[in-house]
Amino acid sequence: MENTAKTPNGERRQINIKLWPPSENTRLMLVERMTNNLSTPTIFTRKYGSLGQPEATKYAKQIEESAFCSANQHYEQEPGGDGSSAVQLYARECSKLILEVLKEGAKLEEKEALKSEVESAPRETFFDISKGQRAFIEADEAQVLLNPLKEPGNSYTKICFSNRSFGLGAANVAGPILASIKNQLKEVDLSDFVAGRPEAEALDVMNIFSEALEGSHLKYLNISDNALGEKGVGAFAKLFRSQTSLEELYLMNDGISKEAAQAVCELVPSTEVLKVLHFHNNMTGDEGAIAISEILKRCPLLEDFRCSSTRVGSEGGIALTEALAQCKNLKKLDLRDNMFGVEAGVKLSEALKKHENLTEIYLSYLNLEDDGAVAIANTLKESAPSLAVLEMSGNDITAEAAPSLAACIASKKSLVKLNLSENDLKDDGAIQISKAFGEGQDQLKEVDMSQNSLTTTARKLAQALVHLPGFKLLNVNGNFISEEDIDELRSIFKECQEKLGPLDENDPEGNDFDDLEGGDEDEGSQDELEEKLKKLDVNQEN
Repeated sequence: MENTAKTPNGERRQINIKLWPPSENTRLMLVERMTNNLSTPTIFTRKYGSLGQPEATKYAKQIEESAFCSANQHYEQEPGGDGSSAVQLYARECSKLILEVLKEGAKLEEKEALKSEVESAPRETFFDISKGQRAFIEADEAQVLLNPLKEPGNSYTKICFSNRSFGLGAANVAGPILASIKNQLKEVDLSDFVAGRPEAEALDVMNIFSEALEGSHLKYLNISDNALGEKGVGAFAKLFRSQTSLEELYLMNDGISKEAAQAVCELVPSTEVLKVLHFHNNMTGDEGAIAISEILKRCPLLEDFRCSSTRVGSEGGIALTEALAQCKNLKKLDLRDNMFGVEAGVKLSEALKKHENLTEIYLSYLNLEDDGAVAIANTLKESAPSLAVLEMSGNDITAEAAPSLAACIASKKSLVKLNLSENDLKDDGAIQISKAFGEGQDQLKEVDMSQNSLTTTARKLAQALVHLPGFKLLNVNGNFISEEDIDELRSIFKECQEKLGPLDENDPEGNDFDDLEGGDEDEGSQDELEEKLKKLDVNQEN
């Protein structure tokens, strides 16, 4: 509402009068008036009945509060208005609710309870700036980008700053903001947040974030993809040392050398409730693996451990497997792409005897060879009853290990995915493996037997798998399957062609050089193979 007044020099000026919000005294007077309307004779109380004084007072207060909230929300959505429309809404709501009380009595209380539940529903808890292309952030942009974290009473418990490279200016903006909400934070993702920054600046940024979050009670911390090295680990020292409730810690692709691994071991003193620990794609080596094994010894509740592509050899592999024997709650184990060798593989098999809860195990490219593979398969046959994923590709496994592998596979009724690719199983080994797929394997969805020098036995795998109810994909690419057998494969899957993987890397005219060296013995081997296939056909028909 606008009014005018004369100034000392006779000019008129406009005066803006705000009609909203009403004063506290006005609100109290309205409650008193509505109490009378509910409890004394009026045209409406004569029709619907009146309330006693205490009950009328209670409902009058509830009506006024509800009407005020509705009108106030309306007013906030009209910035710059004089509040007249809010006043009108306030009056209408009061009148409407008085009638509702008189008509429905105590139902208003139920309505208000429902409204309260709606208003108290969980608010936004995840603050994420990682979407879109990777970008550099400086101070001005950080002020705008992080503004929601400064809002009083915000409910953010999880933040993700990944894929945004913070400069020193942006870090100085972020630091005080994070410090102000650190007590409510439970999950922090700082992966890839200093990309492209000079080392000195990156370390300063890490120090600022570490100090800001020191003393928080995090359950999840991800500082992957930051090329930390020993200096970077040290920059997060204050944050690491202050954590007592961490359940998940991710240090992937961080340049974790042996020195950095030793620093992590020293700076993360509290691991009693740690459930997930990932060290993928680092240059840890044997000495670093020994340091990590010391961390494992302090993780009685560990469920998910990943130490893949970390340049760990036999000595480090043995240290890790011995430490893993103490992690009896382990459900997922990923040690792919290391140089364990046979000895470490056998040691791993001994540790796996204690892991009854394993559901996923990834052991590809570990140089296990037959002895390591057999030891692990024999152990898994008697343990891990709920195993769903088994990967042992690229381990130089031959047909000699196939019976043990087949027995292990046949015992796993919860198996969903099997990967034995890039081995040397050949047809003899594949025959054994195909026998493992049968009754009770209803969960199996994927089998990868690519690059195993297979020829005619690929169709036996297909025949064993195609009728399993949940099966989705057979990969036999990169083998030596003839054109005739490829046609046979496609015929087997003619009703579900999507279940047969691509065959573009198959070499129908390919030969295995080891077999070529056998000379005349090759003919005998071929005759023997054909005889086995005939027997297998007879067994399957029966």
